[in-house]
This record gives sequence, C-alpha cells and structure tokens, in this order.
Amino acid sequence: MIVSGAVEQRRRSVGMSTERGMASGRFSKESDPLFREINDSLGFDYRLLKQDIRGSIAWAHAIEKAGVIDAGERGRLVSALKDLEVLADEHPDVPLAEAGHRHEDVHSWVESELIKAVGDLGKKLHTGRSRNDQVATDLRLWTRDEIDARVREVRAAQVALIELAEREIGTFFPGYTHLQRAQPVLLAHWSLAYVEMLERDATRLRDARRRVNVCPLGSGALAGTAYAIDRVALAKDLGFDGPTANSLDAVADRDFVVETLGAAALCAVHLSRLAEELILYCTAEFGLVELDDSVTSGSSLMPQKKNPDALELMRGKCGRILGAHTALCVTLKGLPLAYNKDMQEDKEPLFDAMASLSLCLRIVPRVVGTMNVDREATKAAAAGGYSNATELADYLVGRGIAFRDAHDATGKIVRRAIELGVPLEKLPLSEMQAICSPIEGSVFKALTLEASVGRRNVLGGTGPEAVRKALAAARVRVEGV
Repeated sequence: MIVSGAVEQRRRSVGMSTERGMASGRFSKESDPLFREINDSLGFDYRLLKQDIRGSIAWAHAIEKAGVIDAGERGRLVSALKDLEVLADEHPDVPLAEAGHRHEDVHSWVESELIKAVGDLGKKLHTGRSRNDQVATDLRLWTRDEIDARVREVRAAQVALIELAEREIGTFFPGYTHLQRAQPVLLAHWSLAYVEMLERDATRLRDARRRVNVCPLGSGALAGTAYAIDRVALAKDLGFDGPTANSLDAVADRDFVVETLGAAALCAVHLSRLAEELILYCTAEFGLVELDDSVTSGSSLMPQKKNPDALELMRGKCGRILGAHTALCVTLKGLPLAYNKDMQEDKEPLFDAMASLSLCLRIVPRVVGTMNVDREATKAAAAGGYSNATELADYLVGRGIAFRDAHDATGKIVRRAIELGVPLEKLPLSEMQAICSPIEGSVFKALTLEASVGRRNVLGGTGPEAVRKALAAARVRVEGV
C-alpha cells in the first residue's frame, strides 16, 4: 500500500509522547498510579479507534459549518485524521503500542496524535464536544458495525443448517419431548427448527439496530453544545437515521447496549441448545451423528476419546454472554442522570459478548457442514420407543372411535407390546384386536415410518412436501437479506 509521508511519520512517532489524558488546569498533582489503573480505559476502548476517527472527521465538518474553524483548518484536520485512519486500518491496536499506555482513553490518544500532526490546530477539534457525547457516538457506531457483522454470521449459520437439511431431506430422525422418544420426524425438519430460531435472532438484532442508529454527537457533556451545530446534517454524515432528541438522555443512555446484549444472549441460548443436542447425538449411547476430526479433540490419557470440544465451548460461552447482559443491567439500574463513570463498564461486557457470539456463530458451519449422519441409526431410533403410537390412535379415530377412547386403547396395546418385548408394528393383529376389535390388517401400513411422517404435510409439519416447501422458503428468506 502506498501511504503518505505523514502516515510514515505517525508510525515512527507512536510511543514518543509523554502526554496522557485530557489536559486540565484544575489539578496540581499527577494521578496516582492505582487511580490510573482503575480509571484508564485505553486497554479496551482502543477498539473504538476507527469509530473515533470517523466521528472526529464528521465533527470537523460540523464545526466548520458552525464557523468555529475555516475551510483550510478543516482540511488540515481531516487530512491528518485520514492519515491516522490509514494507520488504524493497518494496525487497529496501534494505541497500545505506546509504552505504558500513557493516555487515559482512545479519545485522548487520537487528540494527542492529531496535535502531533497539526500542532495547536488539533486542540480546536474538541470545541463544543464532550467526551460524553463523543464516546456515546463512538460506541453506537461500533455497535452498529458489530450488529451488521453478527447478522451476516447468523445468515451463514442458517445457510449451513439449510444445506444440512437439503443433504438429509429423506433422513428419518427421532423427535423427542422430555428427552423421551415421541414421534418420528425428518432430520431436515429438525435442522429447519434452528433456522427459525436464528431467523428470530437476526430479526431482533436488526430491530435493535434501529435504536442504536441515532446520533448523540452535539449533546455536549449533558446540556447540548453552545455552538451552531447542524445536528441533523451531522447525523446524516455519520450514517445515522437522525440525532438524539434530548441531550441528558443522549449521554446517559446505554439502552442500546443492553438491548444488543439481550439479542446476543438469546442467540447464544439458541446456539447452546443446538450444541447440547449434537453433543448428545454424537455419544455412543445415541450414536446418531459423528463429528468431524477437525472440530473435535482427543484425551491426554484415553486414546479412544473424541471429544466435542467446539460444541461444549459454544455451550459454555452462552453463560458468558448472558452474564454480560446481566452485568450491564445491574450497573445501570441505580444511576442518576447524566453521565457517571460507572458507564465505562459498558464496553468490556459488550466487546467480549460480541466477540464470543461471533466465534460461536462462525463455528456452526464448520460443525454441521462436516458432521456425518448415520442414517440407519437415525431411522432405527425414529422407529423405536413406540414412537408410532400416535399413528395407531389416529388410525382408530379413522375407524370412528373417539380420540380419548382411541388414546386409552392405544396405551393398552403399547403396554401389551412391551410385555411381549416387540415393537408396535410387530404385535400380532390378534393381540391388538383383543383390546380393540375394530382394528384391521391395514393398521400395519399406518404404523410405518413413511406413513407416520408422510401424513404430516400440514404447513409447518414434518411431512416431506411440507419440509421441501419450508426449505425453499428458508432459502429465499436467508439469501434475500
């Protein structure tokens, strides 16, 4: 990449400054080192570097329009910020390169680098702006970017589940309630259930994004800026839907973080459920699927082990994401208006939760795309456990018997089959008729897996025709957004 001499100079100068924090004549003593440790946020809020530069470029344009700086000054500021942006693109963690992290936060680091580049002009950029509205804007920009990335990852996970369903369109699978075999389904139907869960997650994330996408910049510390800032134009310049309506609320609001974490937490719950099921299904006791070597690990002691570590970590990270949501709610619940330093605790939970969710979402295609399904085992499991008992009850209803009576008779027939140690479809007709005389030889066709699944072609059902339609609709929905 060809870069300007200014960028090269900036690279060389990083780490040379001894300035830290925002200069203030109010204080006559240096900060206590322990205070710095609890107070400084550069170690984690450096992640807002690109967003802080974008917001600063927009602010430079806004204060030019307000008559605070002239066009030439704005041009020099923006040029220096864009040089810094190039550096940030190459090295997003460049603020951490400075020995000892002398700066309090990413905002003071950017300002210091700007002053290095343009001298005292750099000190003008903060005119009319507070770190309160600055950080709120940066965090909204970051959250918006991350939501967009998570939605793309949700879509990729959905595609992987749809492809699994397409590969296994005719594969029978045991359906469970209470973790007991209940009724047979198609594996494709099971896979599409998680596509639906993730669809709601994508919808929640996009809905949260609407409330993220308002611009606090121009709110000042709490009372609004004293300069003639066109906040509507400023919001548009940063891609927001509009400016915030109340300056007190704008700097105090972290609802958008809580809501984003809530959507992330529920998505994590869904991924944890998926992980749990697959962990069960790949055990020797179930033996329905086998995970690929590339997403499993062995044991340091037991040579035969193949552990589903990727899935277990997906399941484990769910608690971490849920914890982030709870932690921020507790932090915010007693805060008075407007900004309080407690609110600095919003970032680490958000950063960690979004990174964890991203990792979990990105591993889903690797796991489901490479796992092997034992179709004979899934068919045997789908047929076992008297899962066709409901079909017998429905058969009796078709013979004119009231459902409650059919249910009772079927229960007795199942008990008799258990006593004889045979599946329902192998119970002699005479044994069935001894309990319920209207049963005829046609019952055995009704008790097959094909008949059981094939009868459920209602919208949303597990019938082959219904599943094919659901698959086609899911493809259109996922690929169309």
